[in-house]
Amino acid sequence: MSKEKIFVLDFGGQYNQLIARRVRDNGVYCEIHSYKMPVEEIQSAAPSGIILTGGPNSVYGEEAILADPKLFELGIPILGICYGAQLMAHMLGGRVETAPTSEYGKTEMNVISGSSKLMKNVPEKTIVWMSHTDYISKLPSGFNKIASTEVCPIAAMEDNDRRLYAIQCHPEVTHSVDGDKILRNFLYEVCECKGDWQMSSFAGKAIESIKKTVGDGKALCALSGGVDSSVAAVLMSKAIGKQLTCVFVDHGLLRKNEAEQVSEIFGPSGAYDLNFIKVDAKERFYEKLKGVTDPETKRKIIGEEFIRVFEEEAKKIGSVDYMVQGTIYPDVIESGVGPSAVIKSHHNVGGLPDHVDFKEIIEPLRDLFKDEVRKVGLELGIPEELVFRQPFPGPGLGIRIIGEVTAEKVKIVQDADAIFREEVAKAGLNYDINQYFAALTNMRSVGVMGDFRTYDYAVVLRAVTTIDFMSAEAAQLPWELLEKVMNRIINEVDHVNRVLYDCTSKPPGTIEFE
Repeated sequence: MSKEKIFVLDFGGQYNQLIARRVRDNGVYCEIHSYKMPVEEIQSAAPSGIILTGGPNSVYGEEAILADPKLFELGIPILGICYGAQLMAHMLGGRVETAPTSEYGKTEMNVISGSSKLMKNVPEKTIVWMSHTDYISKLPSGFNKIASTEVCPIAAMEDNDRRLYAIQCHPEVTHSVDGDKILRNFLYEVCECKGDWQMSSFAGKAIESIKKTVGDGKALCALSGGVDSSVAAVLMSKAIGKQLTCVFVDHGLLRKNEAEQVSEIFGPSGAYDLNFIKVDAKERFYEKLKGVTDPETKRKIIGEEFIRVFEEEAKKIGSVDYMVQGTIYPDVIESGVGPSAVIKSHHNVGGLPDHVDFKEIIEPLRDLFKDEVRKVGLELGIPEELVFRQPFPGPGLGIRIIGEVTAEKVKIVQDADAIFREEVAKAGLNYDINQYFAALTNMRSVGVMGDFRTYDYAVVLRAVTTIDFMSAEAAQLPWELLEKVMNRIINEVDHVNRVLYDCTSKPPGTIEFE
């Protein structure tokens, strides 16, 4: 682990993960923590710098989320972004009020102070991404204004003596043309980081850490065959060998032929020296999901049943001390770190329920983003086709089926999804689109096939481009491709008479279709 690190304190902003990802892109290790993290704990951890995120509240409102005033007395460089900027101004004696005009989207920002460390090499005029209804109307004592917009008189400010900096825009999003330059200036000019966060050393250090943690104990790995769990399994195997048992649960919610593929890769005839157990639990999961339509409830049922299956398998093989999960950093954050809404409740992040019979969970990838996990996978020698496999959620097709899950609906999604993935690959776009799949709506509509009227389901195609899987845009697929996929699905998949394409970005939508 890198000695230098940046703490991102979460005040409920939608881009908190993106900030952390951009910091790591610049070679500096970064962690996201709740704004409630005690100042004493922050001081003890001695981060190289602190970033305060955006948030949905007004700093002067009744529901305002405020920081501990001692935070600004630590002597650690701090950068406030959006709400974080307003928070800094408000708590240090400035004034924040409702702006006469809200600013949303791309905005021209004028850089006033060319000698500013934060704005070093940033042009006098630059395009930034704004998203605010409040603004800083009066500087706190000791601060200088370093940027403005037509609407926002204080778009950025700094106090070099106390190493406190604030900016109203979102430098972390790609729409801010010089945003990465601003973040890099904070990291290297203000915090004086060296940039020693390198993925090439992660695997070796992780293996040594796992050896020390497990010792002579036994571990049970939840192997789904997806990228995250596969990398976690191989990492664990290299660390503790036959002390590891990998359990693959076929819950009946996998992609077409996936159970067979996973068994072939990781089973006795595969390339990896693993203790491999396959559990056929399809009927068990279908029974648990019967009549359930709420997506959140489905997630929780599937996650809970996974734990039950692992408990049973652990008892069959004897004493097991550790449970291994392929949890990655976005899972940790989206399961709830700060005031941000919980997005992924099926992840068993942060500890086991009281009734689970394992000493603790080992999550060797919990500090990594998806692209970092892939780099580790390549470093471990895992085949490229597995490392770059399409992401697949833990609850599987259960959350790609709107409404009740049945075996019939699962087959519809499996067949439609297989066609979509096959045609995307044929078009040579499988590495250009970061995630793509078919989902089943709960909508049925009238159609005509031959001389007959039909009343069948609508399938939705989803394809997105993204760097970090925290924000995403719908991929602009060629119409010829969509038309070909549509024709094949309607002709080859029973009970489907309509195909739709989802063009929603994240946010406001999620990448998954639930």
